[in-house]
Amino acid sequence: MAIWDFVKDAGKSLFDKAPAEGSAQAAAAPAAPASGAAAAGQDAETQRKVAALRAELRALNLDADDVHLRLRGDTVVVEAKGADREALEKLILALGNVEGIAKVEADLPPEAPQPVFHTVRKGETLSAIAKEHLGDPDRYHEIFEANRPMLNDPDNIYPGQALRIPAGA
Repeated sequence: MAIWDFVKDAGKSLFDKAPAEGSAQAAAAPAAPASGAAAAGQDAETQRKVAALRAELRALNLDADDVHLRLRGDTVVVEAKGADREALEKLILALGNVEGIAKVEADLPPEAPQPVFHTVRKGETLSAIAKEHLGDPDRYHEIFEANRPMLNDPDNIYPGQALRIPAGA
């Protein structure tokens, strides 16, 4: 398994506090039980966080029956047997760009090259990132499209956020 590092203090806030009764996260928790032996070893807080992560994946349409998550401290372990390379890279980013997550561990096909991720620095734009990685600032839309559905607006990126640079770029 490969491990990707993320900025633990940056990202979408999903773990602020225990969900209030009747909230979307509380409703999501029963729908995403941990499986088998993992359930026995997980405490309620870990189960709540895994449920919040699964709910986030569902909201981004990145969840599937074959996606399994485990949380070890600030590391998410992803198993997605049926996911193609692009879907797996998006899973890694969606989970890693959550506040409180420092690492994501996942298996990519052995013949696949390592994905290229870029961590946004203060003041950067997608155009600047496109110029750095793709050689042309006008190709920012390729990076934007490679990061959908996590990005809704090319101007809405933040320092510490990890972005996927499209393969073959």
